[in-house]
Order: sequence, then structure tokens, then C-alpha cells
Amino acid sequence: MTTPITIEVNSQSVMDALNQLLRHGQDMRPVMDAIGQRMEERVSARFETKTDPNGQAWAPWKPSTRKSYPRLGNGTLLDRYGDMLGSLNHHANATSVTVGFGKPYALFHEYGTSKMKRRGLLMSDPDTGTLGAEDEANILSLIRGYFAQAI
Repeated sequence: MTTPITIEVNSQSVMDALNQLLRHGQDMRPVMDAIGQRMEERVSARFETKTDPNGQAWAPWKPSTRKSYPRLGNGTLLDRYGDMLGSLNHHANATSVTVGFGKPYALFHEYGTSKMKRRGLLMSDPDTGTLGAEDEANILSLIRGYFAQAI
């Protein structure tokens, strides 16, 4: 059995916008689900652009990785067989949304290791748990759309 790992993303502006919706009596589950869907789309796009939440290119493979890469794989960075991207998911309820991967090794890419450079997927800075500026703006825009419907 795998132990779940929780990573919390901190964005005061997103929290403020969500609290404003909550004060207006908005049902928060659809908002949280929409945020999860949007983040899944944005993270999935990173596999195409091979960039992190700040728009920086992912570090290329080391020569030893390229040499050991399976011939039957997809042949692209972070997409050996499509397992990690295929495990991207979200779960929303009335108070939160969780976006992540069903593969535990995604954590190594998010944070990097002593032998592998970081290839961020979810967070701009894993030490502070912050969103990338474009992710945050995108989520705030989505929340404002819900807020406009609520008033």
C-alpha cells in the first residue's frame, strides 16, 4: 500500500477570491471541480511544451537516461509510457480541490533529487508551494466568472 503524499499550494489571492464566493453563499463544489479541471488541462499542456509552471524549459535527459530509455517507450521527456500523465487527476469537494498524479514518482520530478534536476509540473516553487503566475491568474479568472454569476 502506498502512503499518500500531500502537497499544499499556497495562494493568498486565490484563497481571498474563494472566500469572497463563499460569503455570497455560493455552492463551492462546482468551483473547486472547475479549478481541478483547469489545473489538469494546464499540467497536461506542460507535457507538450516541456516547461514548468514558470515557463522554464525542463532539464533535458542526462546521457545515461537517454541511453537506458526503452525502445518501446514514447521517447519523450517525462513520458516513458504515458503512465504518469495518464494518472493525472483531481478530486473536488465543497472546501478543497486536490490535483495530482497516481504515480508516486511524480514527486521526484516536482521536487528533483540529488541525481535529477527538478521538472516542475504543479508548483512554481515547491519550497513555498506557490502556483505559477499564469496558473494563478487563470484560476482567479475562473473564480471571477463564478463570482459574476453569483451576484
